[in-house]
Amino acid sequence: MFGHTNEPFTIERDVTAVIIPIGEVVTLREGTAGFITQALGGSFTVYVEGNLFRIAGPDADAIGKEPEPPPAVPENATDSDIEEVIWNQLRTCYDPEIPVNIVDLGLIYRCEIQSLPDGERSVNVDMTLTAPGCGMGEVLVQDAQDKIAVIPTVADVRVELVFDPPWSQAMMSDEARLQTGLM
Repeated sequence: MFGHTNEPFTIERDVTAVIIPIGEVVTLREGTAGFITQALGGSFTVYVEGNLFRIAGPDADAIGKEPEPPPAVPENATDSDIEEVIWNQLRTCYDPEIPVNIVDLGLIYRCEIQSLPDGERSVNVDMTLTAPGCGMGEVLVQDAQDKIAVIPTVADVRVELVFDPPWSQAMMSDEARLQTGLM
């Protein structure tokens, strides 16, 4: 499923969700009905009882969906192979209010991979937000961190929120500007 939808659902088990846009964590109870308004990158924006919530990909089963499997990597993957998988994973992280991934929004400033002696890897990412006061900032950071952490051979992930330089629409890819009507 991709993009916007208005698919009805009933919560099949209690599930942790985040209120959009304030970022507060709540529990949505089993039996509660709602609508999926956005399904991108394995996570879901849902409309329940007059509010929008984000449900993370690993909890997809709570609304009757299949969780995304972890990414595959080539055998004996190089740092370059892993970096490509990381960027692909980051392209599955979406702002719950904007149907554009964080890479195309221009929110990723740095992705650095360090090989460890045991063959594992440490990953450091600097990212920003479209607005410094965004209540969903920590949710997006956690989503990016979680999506990188499931990559085979990645032992350690740090995603740091930075605001220098400040984000601007000029940092968006042409595709993102087209998709949001800014082109």
